[in-house]
Formats: sequence, structure tokens, C-alpha cells
Amino acid sequence: MSELLIEKAERFIRSAKLLKEDGDFDSAASRLYYAMFYIAERLLEAKGMSFSSHRAVISSFGLHFAKTNEMDPKFHQALLSGFSQRQIGDYASGSNLAEGDVKTMLYQTEEFLVAAQIWLGQKT
Repeated sequence: MSELLIEKAERFIRSAKLLKEDGDFDSAASRLYYAMFYIAERLLEAKGMSFSSHRAVISSFGLHFAKTNEMDPKFHQALLSGFSQRQIGDYASGSNLAEGDVKTMLYQTEEFLVAAQIWLGQKT
């Protein structure tokens, strides 16, 4: 999978921007969460780890990257927050997320992507 996960994350970020511009904040938040999820999966993969559930990826990222300060713990918090926002956007009735929520998520996701690319570049 390797670089395909980063490419998919980049594609999902682009999709989220289009959805945000269209006013579909729930769907944009979902795409941004998945972008963060793929970034975390790729980082864990670089350490030889693979998980089948979202919760396992999130908690393992926290354990192996945030708690060790190998990456800024703010990215683990963004991943946790993104998971919650995706749940709201995907499963709550009506439109529940605002443009500000998506702007914050977009900033965090792009920052996470850059940090992951730097980390991955140092490991190769």
C-alpha cells in the first residue's frame, strides 16, 4: 500500500475542498477524517504495523507516535476529533457541522500530511 495511502489522502483533501466550497460540510469532514486516517495508517505501516479497525489505528498512532513524541501529539488529537466529526457528519440526521469546523479540520489535515511526509522522508 505504502505511497498509495498518501496519494489517497491527498486526493481526499482535494475532494474535501470541493465539498466545502459546495457547502457540504458533513461530507467534507468525512473526507478529511479519512485523509487523516490514511496518513496514520501509512505511518504505522512504516513501523511494520497494520490494523483492521479505525479505533485500532487511532489508538496505535497515539501509542507509537504521540506518546513517544515521535510526532506532535496534536495530530493524535486531530485524528480523534476528526473521527468524532465524521461520526456526526455521516450518521446524525440533518447537517450538523459548520464551515468553521471544516476549515479547522482542513488546516489540521494538511499540517498532518506535511509532518508525515517529512517523517517518512527521514525514514527512507
